[in-house]
Amino acid sequence: MHRAAGAFGGLRINSRLLIPVPFADPADDYTVLIGDWYTKSHKDLAGLLDAGRNIGNPAGVLLNGLTGKDNAPLFTMEAGKTYRYRICNVGLKVSLNFRIQSHLMKLVEMDGSHTVQNDYESLDIHVGQCFSVLVAANQEAKDYYMVASTRFTKYSLSATGIIRYAGSVVPPSPELPKAPVGWAWSLNQWRSFRWNLTASAARPNPQGSFHYGGINITRTIRLASSVGLVDGKRRFALNGVSHVDSPTPPKLAEYYGIADKVFKYDSISDDPPATEAPITVAPNVLNATFRDYIEIILENPERSIQCYHLDGYSFFAVGMGHGKWTPAGRRTYNLQDAVSRHTIQVYPRSWSAIMLTFDNAGLWSLRSEMWERHYLGQQLYVSVVSPARSLRDEYNMPDDALLCGDVASLPKPPPYV
Repeated sequence: MHRAAGAFGGLRINSRLLIPVPFADPADDYTVLIGDWYTKSHKDLAGLLDAGRNIGNPAGVLLNGLTGKDNAPLFTMEAGKTYRYRICNVGLKVSLNFRIQSHLMKLVEMDGSHTVQNDYESLDIHVGQCFSVLVAANQEAKDYYMVASTRFTKYSLSATGIIRYAGSVVPPSPELPKAPVGWAWSLNQWRSFRWNLTASAARPNPQGSFHYGGINITRTIRLASSVGLVDGKRRFALNGVSHVDSPTPPKLAEYYGIADKVFKYDSISDDPPATEAPITVAPNVLNATFRDYIEIILENPERSIQCYHLDGYSFFAVGMGHGKWTPAGRRTYNLQDAVSRHTIQVYPRSWSAIMLTFDNAGLWSLRSEMWERHYLGQQLYVSVVSPARSLRDEYNMPDDALLCGDVASLPKPPPYV
């Protein structure tokens, strides 16, 4: 629950100097952390969840830790120059819309991938997502508001922050730019996001040199969320199983060869249950074959938006649609320039489709970014084991790694070679 207590910050990763970036160096680089905020302590929030209750609505929205009331300027721009803003939604549950008075934002990057550079008046940023935009200081030299406001909620909360043009003594206009309405607008904005196929990413070769749309799908996994009561307490689940951590961490159990004593693999099938059944509480671990190319469908039958993150990978967010997914939905997939990213939203009563090659050996969390859902079981682990036990695929466990549970007194397994 540390995030609820304010334990978050920005970690900025720049491209290596030998990797060309598809835009000129900005005059400065600013980090903007936006998110919902609760006045209850993190212990009180955890207590609510442990009692099977939800954490309710946030008390407000923060922008770099502030609500924006009578604050000094957060950033300064000089007229005629261009600045990079890295904007992340670090909240617990609410999607936010971000915009800057009288300025367009040129989207250049999201979740570590360079994008086609379109201009936007505002951007929907869902929980756990990060966008980079370029902002040209091409307006009258005065102060301007940044605005972050709630989306897809019956209530309206917002925060502001001031950008000051150097030398300005003119306060910002009190008339804030309005937020968009409805999730259809948001879906259409998502469809406008495209991978920049000619730009380099972490490697010198262009992003578009990986032709993901031509790879044969070896497995399709459909994951549907659900909510219900277990022993009178609220739980969230994927395909009917609500994850709970085992006393021995699953990765340690795998590494030491005692996984069968700690958890059961594949406690869910690759499709949601055909009929509604009681939720089962258990460690939720899926087996994935090393280097298989897998399609994952995230289905949201509920009336609220959801957002998912996958550790250890970037995936191609190829499609979204309303209702339940069917194979016919593949006809709408973007198989050319979908953005490679690690967090994706699923709109109410809709589905989102992602594709990726599971070529990173390890045990990786696929989880809801909505904190109460994550905390109460809406997550699973994907086990990806390299049969070679080779250092090419995975490092040995560090000598100073902490051990607990059933492996605390076991001898170390043979090292990878």
